[in-house]
Amino acid sequence: MRKITVLGSSAVAVFLLATAALMLAGLNDQLAPADVIVVPGNTILPDGTPSPRLQARLDVALKQFQEHRAPHILVSGATGKEGFDEAAAMARYLQSRGVPAGAIIEDNQGWTTDATARNAAFLMRQHGWKTAMVATQYFHVPRFRLALERAGIDVSGQVHAPYFELRDLYSVPRETLGYAVYFARP
Repeated sequence: MRKITVLGSSAVAVFLLATAALMLAGLNDQLAPADVIVVPGNTILPDGTPSPRLQARLDVALKQFQEHRAPHILVSGATGKEGFDEAAAMARYLQSRGVPAGAIIEDNQGWTTDATARNAAFLMRQHGWKTAMVATQYFHVPRFRLALERAGIDVSGQVHAPYFELRDLYSVPRETLGYAVYFARP
């Protein structure tokens, strides 16, 4: 019984350390020039506007765009249960804040982090772009970076959306498991 207790305690300790490491990595913004800022989708409100969580992602990407770290923003999402195209809603939000339509690339097939990464790699190759900056929630940054790098994208920088909510208590450990799954895959 003692061995099981020690093994269980060790597993919990490793999980907590991994979670802390991933959180710190996601909170550590790395500002660098890029060809494009990639923003994954999230919830669209019933009125068709981005949720506060998604707005925070878009706002942090907008700031990097305005500071000339990248000349393009790629917004990726799908049609969620609300019935709205996330990428289109994200593009409208950015345009309403002064981003020219020609600087925004929409991917409306970003159903998952993996799909967003593959689609971003395809679109970046089409445009001859090599480097990307990640803009998402702090807990999602490491897994999103890993997915993009596995898709062949050179991730030159990252910024986290300064938005925290109670839901993070679920999202943070979920991302630790998600990162482990992504890391273990070929």
